[in-house]
Amino acid sequence: MAQTQGAYYVPHGSHWPIVGSFGLLGAVGGAGLWLNEVMVGKPIMAVGIGLLVVMLFGWFGSVIRESLAGYYNKQVDVSFRMGMIWFIFSEVMFFAAFFGALFYARTFSVPWLGGEGDGALTNFYLWPQYAAAWPTNGPADIGGGFSTMSPWGIPLLNTLLLLSSGVTITIAHHALRTGHRARLLVFLALTVILGAIFLGFQVHEYAEAYEHFNLTLGSGIYGSTFFMLTGFHGLHVTLGAIMLAVMWARCAKGHFTRDNHFAFEAVAWYWHFVDVVWLGLFLFVYVL
Repeated sequence: MAQTQGAYYVPHGSHWPIVGSFGLLGAVGGAGLWLNEVMVGKPIMAVGIGLLVVMLFGWFGSVIRESLAGYYNKQVDVSFRMGMIWFIFSEVMFFAAFFGALFYARTFSVPWLGGEGDGALTNFYLWPQYAAAWPTNGPADIGGGFSTMSPWGIPLLNTLLLLSSGVTITIAHHALRTGHRARLLVFLALTVILGAIFLGFQVHEYAEAYEHFNLTLGSGIYGSTFFMLTGFHGLHVTLGAIMLAVMWARCAKGHFTRDNHFAFEAVAWYWHFVDVVWLGLFLFVYVL
């Protein structure tokens, strides 16, 4: 397709969407087979993940080359911004669903099982010994007894780390807009390091939960919501740290200017979103 100067850029046909589709099919299908103890599941999943990695490098590489070639005008920039806003909104809804499940379990399900409201007969006939209290692994003590993680140890430290990373990414963004490249690289690197330290502490916390507190995914509704919320957040921190590392490499190569750096802004938006989600997690999962 011929490209007219100043027109809205429409790229040529790309093979990356179909590569990504096969990658997702292999990764998810292979994982399903692996969980069902089918021997070919693990290698299929590995091939699928490999295809996804190749797709990410190839597709984002194409976008970077198009940007550096000057193909993107103001209208394309607006499209990118709208796309990122909708993506973050979808992520907000994703976590809202899990927070909603936690709220529903704590506010409605557990009291009903304990005999409150319309659950009186359920408690009387099925679970007469069940006392409505949170955290809970019951009724029936699914997964056995467990202890909760104290919010004032690693969780508080991780909160301080993520809040600090929000400050460092803001300083890096300001340095980019004012043309201070050295400061940009230093504070962007600090943001990546803080994210990596956060993940290291979270892995340590998971090991402690399993080995010393018997808190697992099988520990009833509390265990499942705890690991689903913190685990998916940890996955988002991992993706965010990878994106920040890519931004650092692009900044080091001089890909961005003071007025043209939306890729950096998009990752900064994402990182601030990750920070805000963690504050909700710290408050509603650990403290309350």
